[in-house]
Amino acid sequence: MAAEPAGPTTPGLRALVVDDEAPTRAELAWLLEQDDRVGEVRTAANGADALRALDQSPADVLFCDIRMPGLDGMELARVLARFAERPQIVFVTAYEQHAVDAFDVSATDYLVKPVRATRLAEAVRRVVLARGGSSSSASTPTVPDETIPVELGGVTSFVQRSDVLYVQAQGDYARLHTAEGSHLLRVSLTMLEERWAEAGFARIHRSTLVSLPAITQVRTDGGRSVVVVGDGIELQVSRRHSRDLRERLVRLPRRGSS
Repeated sequence: MAAEPAGPTTPGLRALVVDDEAPTRAELAWLLEQDDRVGEVRTAANGADALRALDQSPADVLFCDIRMPGLDGMELARVLARFAERPQIVFVTAYEQHAVDAFDVSATDYLVKPVRATRLAEAVRRVVLARGGSSSSASTPTVPDETIPVELGGVTSFVQRSDVLYVQAQGDYARLHTAEGSHLLRVSLTMLEERWAEAGFARIHRSTLVSLPAITQVRTDGGRSVVVVGDGIELQVSRRHSRDLRERLVRLPRRGSS
């Protein structure tokens, strides 16, 4: 089955809606067409159709269901990860339990059906930000933000990577610290260090990873370096990581403090 054109081509995001249920596919396409930031909307009924549609014409973002016959949404995302120019993925699903898997495939957002127009607009905003985010430093790559699912008491909520100030190792887990609180994530600090290096995160201690743009001060106390993030939070820097930290800081913009 060929991809179905769902609207006129105008400047803006090129979106591809992938869902095996025709009513859902049509509703999501219609909502996207009402958004001025979206220029083209096509649809596909499954993962295989989506790949054929992408072969005909690229897309900036896929709004993709997860549970589909044949090639499902997660499998499709892993195929797209091998593309030279990988489109962003926004999962649209009736099931919350796939949120951790969505993190593993670097999804930009994760929407739970039924999708509200305001929530879809927020997902489009995140896609646009990830595509067009600028930096005052030419040496800083533009890296799409990530939506990170975290669980507490059986409830899944979502944290943006850009809101994370620092991360601390906690056994085999990592605790994400934001201005609003902390969240335990089932992933190792080493994995996050590798995954988030290009997004401006650096190891400052064997148990601490910090967002470089969040650092407001670096000072030396008694021969040891300390960085300050957020609302006066002090983090110790090991001697092993001090030189690398200072070299990276001069190449990165700082996040404005309020």
